[in-house]
Amino acid sequence: MKLLEQAPLSAKFGMAIIVVYVIAAVFAPILAPYPQRAIVGSQFEAISAAHWLGTDHLGRDMLSRLIYAARNTVGIAVAATALTFLFGCMLGFLAATIGGWGDQLLSRAADTILAIPTLIFALMLLTVFGTALPVLVLVIGFLESPKVFRIARSSAMNVVVMDFVEAARLRGEGVGWIMRRELLPNVMAPLVAEFGLRFCFVFLMISALSFLGLGIQPPLADWGAMVRETAQLISFGVPTPLIPAFAIALLTIAVNFVVDWFLYKQSGLKEERA
Repeated sequence: MKLLEQAPLSAKFGMAIIVVYVIAAVFAPILAPYPQRAIVGSQFEAISAAHWLGTDHLGRDMLSRLIYAARNTVGIAVAATALTFLFGCMLGFLAATIGGWGDQLLSRAADTILAIPTLIFALMLLTVFGTALPVLVLVIGFLESPKVFRIARSSAMNVVVMDFVEAARLRGEGVGWIMRRELLPNVMAPLVAEFGLRFCFVFLMISALSFLGLGIQPPLADWGAMVRETAQLISFGVPTPLIPAFAIALLTIAVNFVVDWFLYKQSGLKEERA
């Protein structure tokens, strides 16, 4: 509690926004006035007491779909980010621990994936393997894991040369034990910060893929798809497409505020008092 009181205004704002999004995602069926798939009016109805944000091109309530999209988009982004870190951290720690040709092989494989533009690679893979949600999570986890691999490997390389790791090797501890008990606790801070930043990139990628039609598929609500479905209203001066776009931007900014504060606290710097 004391730590939260000492947090700057930007971090408090970010945490408040994240809490609101989490509440919307968890309690979407209770908070949304209509089901996300229900057609409750005519096409592109204006804002009214029945539909606070109007309706979309099929007559579905925009507010309801906006709330449900918090569950769909954010939930899938968290799952994909977790899978990204599972792959990236395991392989990064493994490369740092074994060294030699194993390290070189894993590093060059990661460099090969990083050399291909991520969005183009994702579009190609989703076109080949389909756009089911498990495939979407696996594709994003595969494409983003090399970036986490580099962070995990570089952080672990500073730890594997320490005396306590050498002592663990001399005791006969295995690679898995060293990765879990020696490396992970000592590189947790940069990985937690990277998790927040990587979540933002994954979240934006899912929204971009949905906007292009290869992300979260209808009838599930998704902010990127909602922007595409209502984009034609911009020509008539109607701000409806900006609402899901604002929801995407707001969460991205909030997470970055919290991550920036976390990195500042981990740096050990002290704020100057006036």
